[in-house]
Amino acid sequence: MSFLDILAIIIPATLYTAAPLVFTALGGVFSERSGVVNIGLEGLMLFGAFSGVLTTLLIQDTVGAASPWIAILVAALASGLFSLLHAVASISLRADQVVSGVAINFLAAGLSLFLIKKIFDKGQTDFIDFRINKEDLPFLSDIPVVGEILFSRVPYTSYIAIIVAILVWYLIYKTPFGLRLRAVGEHPMAADTMGINVNRMRYIGVMISGVFAGIGGAVYALSISGNFTGGTISGQGFLALAAMIFGKWHPLGAMGAALFFGFAQSLSITGAQIPLLKEIPSVFLIIAPYVLTILALTGFVGRAEAPKALGTPYEKGKR
Repeated sequence: MSFLDILAIIIPATLYTAAPLVFTALGGVFSERSGVVNIGLEGLMLFGAFSGVLTTLLIQDTVGAASPWIAILVAALASGLFSLLHAVASISLRADQVVSGVAINFLAAGLSLFLIKKIFDKGQTDFIDFRINKEDLPFLSDIPVVGEILFSRVPYTSYIAIIVAILVWYLIYKTPFGLRLRAVGEHPMAADTMGINVNRMRYIGVMISGVFAGIGGAVYALSISGNFTGGTISGQGFLALAAMIFGKWHPLGAMGAALFFGFAQSLSITGAQIPLLKEIPSVFLIIAPYVLTILALTGFVGRAEAPKALGTPYEKGKR
């Protein structure tokens, strides 16, 4: 097997597994750039996966192949609204943001399992008939060498995730909205003095994080798992959180870190096809993403500096 053959296996698998992480990590960037810690990405992603699968099952007989795409929009809305619980607790009530995020994780897991039991009378949903399938990108997949490696057997959501990451970078660093968002995360008192409504910007940041995490969860469920159980997400939200930190709270850095973790996850899928990896016990390939996460977050690749007001509640008129 040549080196190009190996790349043609690994890179499409990396793009496939990284897309949910990219979307969710971008959501984390919005929340934490505004100054609100969002440990609840796992729960928001879980709720998005549940909403996406349930919506697909309800409408697939009516709209057919379009149902997963509609379900992603519904999941984005559902998780965006669900994130309001975290926003109210951490911004308006000034609760501990880490505790609030953990509560979101537990609530999402318990609520989704309760609803599954009520709706399906079992511990998981049925499998969906229409999924977000791997596709060859028209025209680009026909390019010699590059087309086979980068534009073949990859869901459209992977390319959308990369494009969205670039748009988010532009929004946060090149627009007045992004400047205000970063200002309330770095120095909320100064932002308040300049007439920026700190709490409103933080609400917006948290809700956008819920929307993106919902998209990430739905993409995972509708392209990878095909149904929903309590273990469908199984740590993907925490990997996205790690990717955001690894990427230094920067949209493009978060995307790059998510692709790195996606590559690590893809090894457990593609390892049996690659000569150098098929001799390694599969358990080591399965735990590889989590080992790499630990190494990344303990300073193996350099320390990241969080927004200065991250985790600090703000009350107008008080220092």
